[in-house]
Amino acid sequence: MKSLYLSGFSGVSGNMFIGALLDAGLPEQTLRDMVSTLPVSGYQLKFETVVKRGVQATYFDVQLDHSEHHAHRHLADIVKIIEAADFSDAVKTRSILVFTRLAEAEAKVHGTTVEKIHFHEVGAVDAIIDIVGTVFGLEILGIEKVYAGNLRTGHGFIQCAHGSMPIPAPATAELLCGIPYSHGDIEKELLTPTGAALLATLCDGFGDRPEGFITEATAYGAGGWDLEIPNVLRAELGLFQTLEKSELVVLETNIDDCSPQIISYVMELLFSAGALDVWQTPILMKKGRSALKLSVLAPVLLQNELETIIFEETTTIGIRSYSVNRTAADRREETVNTPWGPVRVKISAANGKACSVTPEYDDCRTLAEANHIPLKEVVAAALKEL
Repeated sequence: MKSLYLSGFSGVSGNMFIGALLDAGLPEQTLRDMVSTLPVSGYQLKFETVVKRGVQATYFDVQLDHSEHHAHRHLADIVKIIEAADFSDAVKTRSILVFTRLAEAEAKVHGTTVEKIHFHEVGAVDAIIDIVGTVFGLEILGIEKVYAGNLRTGHGFIQCAHGSMPIPAPATAELLCGIPYSHGDIEKELLTPTGAALLATLCDGFGDRPEGFITEATAYGAGGWDLEIPNVLRAELGLFQTLEKSELVVLETNIDDCSPQIISYVMELLFSAGALDVWQTPILMKKGRSALKLSVLAPVLLQNELETIIFEETTTIGIRSYSVNRTAADRREETVNTPWGPVRVKISAANGKACSVTPEYDDCRTLAEANHIPLKEVVAAALKEL
């Protein structure tokens, strides 16, 4: 499983995160092409190789026109911008989740609702590009897991739209709930609200490097300041060489009076909200009523959010839950070339031995339909190329 470990000893911001991904191999032109599909204007992208206290890093920045510096947008405005762009639904969903998490934090600290929150600094085009670009970069690099540790926020006070605020800023502090961090010795805002929202939404764990994680390459994204320490975000790319063990929760509910179309819709919502797996099982209830059991496998931290979706979207009046342990094989994705075009292939391995090789169904189906050939021939051709 291709993974990323971030060391935030000099903080984390959106542009530092993208800089690290660029340094790790995200092509500059690929990022430019993606950003160009966002229906926004008033900016220029800057890419530069810099040296921070002896450490070479990639500096990325979104330079704004004067009018865009004062842009205020609601969450709904940002969602429309993201949904109108031309990139994968997975990138759109995760990017919107980051902004939603940020909106929830802002709403809580300012005593208002998510719908009424005006994004000030983080509503400008640079924040939109930083967040969408980070999520996009993770997808392009094939990174499935993100971990972070050694996070420092800086200390002191900053000036923002609401006046003088302590570091970490209130929204940042709210986003960091449950995440280990320290202030450090630098009297500046090192960990920004955008950086905190990315970490809180995208990271699968925090603290020391996960057991079994083997670093294959390191990359550095630069910040804009020159500090007494290297102002860089270090990103380690690597793989897990051991089976991943995790504690999860299973949610279950029996439903006999809800449309199958609604259940299908609910399953999509649960996956989008972070469920690891969702399935339904035909069952018989009392008096011979046909029904189904809806089951969800998810991280414990998402239990309340997923239960809320089930209660709001289905007719259930109760949900069972129990803890489970899961041992997961290492998983990665490769792309192979067939006579009709490229196909992604999912490969899983346990203890260094391959246990499953599966060509991506959607890719194979697309090629089969476009070339009027049997689906099984495309599948066989993809497997032959491995």
